[in-house]
Amino acid sequence: MSDPNATPPYDPAAGQPTPGQTPPPGYQAPPPGYQQTPPPGYQGAPVAAAPLSPAEDKQWAFLGQLGGILGWIPPLIIWLVFKDRGPLTNQEAKESLNFQITVAIFVVGLYIIGTITAFIFIGFLFYFLAWAAQIIGLIFAIIAGVKVNQGGTYRYFFNFRFIK
Repeated sequence: MSDPNATPPYDPAAGQPTPGQTPPPGYQAPPPGYQQTPPPGYQGAPVAAAPLSPAEDKQWAFLGQLGGILGWIPPLIIWLVFKDRGPLTNQEAKESLNFQITVAIFVVGLYIIGTITAFIFIGFLFYFLAWAAQIIGLIFAIIAGVKVNQGGTYRYFFNFRFIK
């Protein structure tokens, strides 16, 4: 028979006494009904995403630049997701995003001016310039993507730095 006055052993994993172990000083047995497992739906503390390897950083920087082919949304998504995980991705996706926003502002401005001046038969020139600005944005996105893929970085010849 065991001694009823003996100190119960302690199992740190279960939080309950087990045979063969003694509790640390100051241990108090949990109250009845105590639940060691977290409640349902508990996710725990958020875990920071792992940094990108150099190859992954280069790949996402390339995709950030090349994403400019589709406009400003792909560079924005890549920059928001990976900006804290890779320095090259942060730099190149931000550069591409700034350039694509600059191109979008010019294109929208040219379409507005073209629409306003359409009644005097000069508006078609502004529509042509808007189309040319989009083509230039596409060409420079490809050039930047190739440059980054070769291991370099790319700064656009004309770019408003909206995001620093």
